[in-house]
Parts: sequence; C-alpha cells; structure tokens
Amino acid sequence: MATSPLPALPAASPEVVEIERALTRITYLSTRARQHNQLMGLAGVPLDRAAVALLRQVADSDPLRPGELAQRLGVEASHVTRTVQQLQKSGYVTRVPDPDDGRAQRIQLTDAGRLAIDRIRDAGVRGMQMALADWTPEELRELATLFHRMVDDFLSYAIDDDTEHQATTPAGSA
Repeated sequence: MATSPLPALPAASPEVVEIERALTRITYLSTRARQHNQLMGLAGVPLDRAAVALLRQVADSDPLRPGELAQRLGVEASHVTRTVQQLQKSGYVTRVPDPDDGRAQRIQLTDAGRLAIDRIRDAGVRGMQMALADWTPEELRELATLFHRMVDDFLSYAIDDDTEHQATTPAGSA
C-alpha cells in the first residue's frame, strides 16, 4: 500500500512544533503499560489496552458491526474479533442482530460493560483532576475548549483528506 507524499507546506511555526511535541509526550504517557495498569487497578477492571479501547468505542456509539469497530479503531478485523470474544466471555459486551441485515451482528455493551467503562472513566478523571489540581477553573475551561477545537479540526482535516484522496484517485487504483 503506497502512501502519497505530504503536500508542500510552509515551515511550521515554533508554536505548532511545540504543540506536536506536547501531543507526542501526552500520547506516550497515556499509552504506557504502567499507566494503563494503574488505571485498571484503580478502576478494578482487569482489561488490556486493546480491550479498553474497544470498550470505549462501543460505549461512545450505537451498536456497531465488528468491521466498523475495526475501521474506527484503525486495526485489523481479526484483532477486533479476538477482543470482542474476550469481552464477551467476560460479560462486558454481547452480540445483537443487525436491524439492517439479519445475517450480520452488532456489538453492544452489557450492564457489566457499562459499569466497567464508567469505572474506567471515573478513575481516569480522578487522575486527571489530581494532575490539574493547581489549574484555575478558567484555565481548565480554556484548555477544554481548545482541545475540543483541535480535535474537531483534526477530524475535519482527516475527512477532507479522505475525500480529496478519493476525488483525485482514479477508479480502480486506490
């Protein structure tokens, strides 16, 4: 699968470079195994990172087909299948018929899954609250507003990029 070259852009401003560095640091911190294990210990939920990511995605959407979950998580369908089986055995998710196609199934949280994700989110919020305890309410509001704006812009760019790629790729060559 060939990737297209990055478009030519003017040099990034020092502010953009620092934002990229900060995002890299926060991504690293949030994906560390030790951090994950501490969060799961606080939440009392014994799940690996892949299972938590899938559980969060299911919790944030209507029931989805496994293929849709894989696409949203950016992983292979086989990874989703294994993780769904693990979560189903643990009682966190269940399969329900797809109302649009009786042959297909969608993945949905169970009551235990909702409780688990609530506990995971609560533990995450408590940790964040402790880390940001010295910030003023105004600083926290500003950070939340800017974070949401940044994520929305990233999503908008990603959608525009996909649309542009589809529009400029000749049929049959993608």
